[in-house]
Amino acid sequence: MKPSALKTPKQYQFIIQLGRALHIYGVPSYKIQIYLSEVAQTKGIRGSFMDTPTWINYVFYSEDEEESYNHIECVSPGGLNLGALSRAVEITDQVLADKIDFEEASLMLRLVYKQTQKVNHIILSLAFALGAASFNLLMGTNWISCLVAFFMGMLVYGLSYLGLKSQFVNNTLEALAAFVVTILIGLLSIWLPTLNIPLTILSAIIIFIPGLAITTALEEITYKSLVSGSAKLFDASISLFKQFFGTILGLSVLPLFIDINIDPVVSNLPQWISHSGIPLLAICLLPIFQVRRKDMIYGVLTSIISYTVTVLLAPSGILISTFIGSITVVLISNLFAQITKSPRHVFITQGIIMLVPGSKAFIGISTVFLSTPIENASNLGSQIAYILMGIVGGLLFSGSFNTKKINC
Repeated sequence: MKPSALKTPKQYQFIIQLGRALHIYGVPSYKIQIYLSEVAQTKGIRGSFMDTPTWINYVFYSEDEEESYNHIECVSPGGLNLGALSRAVEITDQVLADKIDFEEASLMLRLVYKQTQKVNHIILSLAFALGAASFNLLMGTNWISCLVAFFMGMLVYGLSYLGLKSQFVNNTLEALAAFVVTILIGLLSIWLPTLNIPLTILSAIIIFIPGLAITTALEEITYKSLVSGSAKLFDASISLFKQFFGTILGLSVLPLFIDINIDPVVSNLPQWISHSGIPLLAICLLPIFQVRRKDMIYGVLTSIISYTVTVLLAPSGILISTFIGSITVVLISNLFAQITKSPRHVFITQGIIMLVPGSKAFIGISTVFLSTPIENASNLGSQIAYILMGIVGGLLFSGSFNTKKINC
């Protein structure tokens, strides 16, 4: 094997940049590996690729395999950016159609990355706030709890912003956010006796609940991407426990100063108002995931259809309803991908996120450790397992793991 030159050969630079972009924008590892292999094969380049949560390995071979070029780079775990992902795939499609060359495509990918650094903090803070409030409605609380969740969601975004400025805040963000909102909500309950403390806390930190991360990890393990899937599953589990640690710490500190009652508060909201939380939550996710304007309405429709199908099929059982809901999400995403020419992953993500059991996992842990459960949590462990099995099974049987086409 030849030692690596200081400068990467031009014919490999775009594929390396593309792999880094897909990783940063939150595409599952096995899909990155498939996509890079298909792009390389289409352009007559021989190579193999391995993506893990913290590094990517590229190996390129000469025609006779006597020479090879190896490129390894350390990349921090990515976060979902569906808009940037859509643009990256569009650029790649132009390369495959020979409309632009590798050098021009590399420049365009750099511009896409620069655009991701531009953030409208006002819109994002409102998205966090409305997302917390809409989830609170969906959980069926009351208007007081919904209003408090709104302001707590805005506070959580403020802490997220501080995490960009302070390494300490960034390292402790999930636990710190859960602790701060727990203390504040507990104190507010003195003046707001109808405040549903547990569900308002959960609503405030719902953006951090790693339900989608757990589902993605199981998806990768199902595809036999064991290294990446296992690492992501463990990371998501630790993230969940950090949030629960912050919450339980706050609930342990509060009784030292005030009398606190964490019994659930009965809601008197009409059912239709609770269901209105779904479209509101779907809309709030658009700026958080930086969805492109042309994909927004289809993303919201995917979320609404996903939730509606599971609600309508609820009498058939949680496993069947989630399974069929997941299949529906993939089929609808395929249709919307054809209409918008965007990757179906953009729509699948927004649909599946309405099915993931992250909040139920948090509630289940709370039920184990708290003397008073957050809600009626009978058989919650089996419910979580059935939802996860339904989602992964739905993705499997709907052809989401199909590798015959270049499609993220």
